[in-house]
Amino acid sequence: MRLACVVMLALFSGHAMAADVGIPAFNLTTNEAGETSYSVTIQILALMTMLTFLPAMLMMMTSFTRIIIVFAILRQALGLQQSPSNQVMMGLALFLTFFIMTPVLEEVNEVAIQPYINEELDTLSALQAAGEPFHRFMIHQTRENDLNLFLRISKSPPVESADQVPFTVLVPAFVTSELKTAFQIGFMLFIPFLVIDLVVASVLMAMGMMMLSPVIISLPFKIMLFVLVDGWAMIIGTLAASFGI
Repeated sequence: MRLACVVMLALFSGHAMAADVGIPAFNLTTNEAGETSYSVTIQILALMTMLTFLPAMLMMMTSFTRIIIVFAILRQALGLQQSPSNQVMMGLALFLTFFIMTPVLEEVNEVAIQPYINEELDTLSALQAAGEPFHRFMIHQTRENDLNLFLRISKSPPVESADQVPFTVLVPAFVTSELKTAFQIGFMLFIPFLVIDLVVASVLMAMGMMMLSPVIISLPFKIMLFVLVDGWAMIIGTLAASFGI
């Protein structure tokens, strides 16, 4: 009984001290220039909220979408269902994305992250500075027709230059352009493997072996062709070159 009273007294004392001290959950500070900064608690909350959007930002604002779609189409064209596995394809696509996006990430670190760490920029200014390199990257990869389409759908006012296009319009236009480019590359990959399938099917039909699946016979030839032409290096090089690298 005495122990329970001591515990209750300690809890009550701690609660009273916390009520007296308090935690500044929301604090606004205005400097001499008229700019408003937020408390550290709000900044951490906003950072944790942004981390939940990180996978979507990785897929929708980088080269990841084009790369992973081309890899998926390539596996389908080869006739391989589980090789390479999804984990291998995702890992390769991620590291290739980081390789392609390295100039953009280095610029973000230079103009936004380091000034923010050195307290030269506030949070909002750092976010705006970090968005500019991604904005330029996406504008260069977006087709003008797709951009005009989403400007018309959103009923946005006319823009005088590409720098004035808002992210709400640029991101869907960029994703649409990436899908088109990925399927174009995938179509070109499908053609040689489709020719092999047609040749094998014609030979089997001429030999009267209609009960034998052409896929079983054509698969080794497709893999051999892919290896002989150094297919992985060719595809990865083509994907990197398609982004201007």
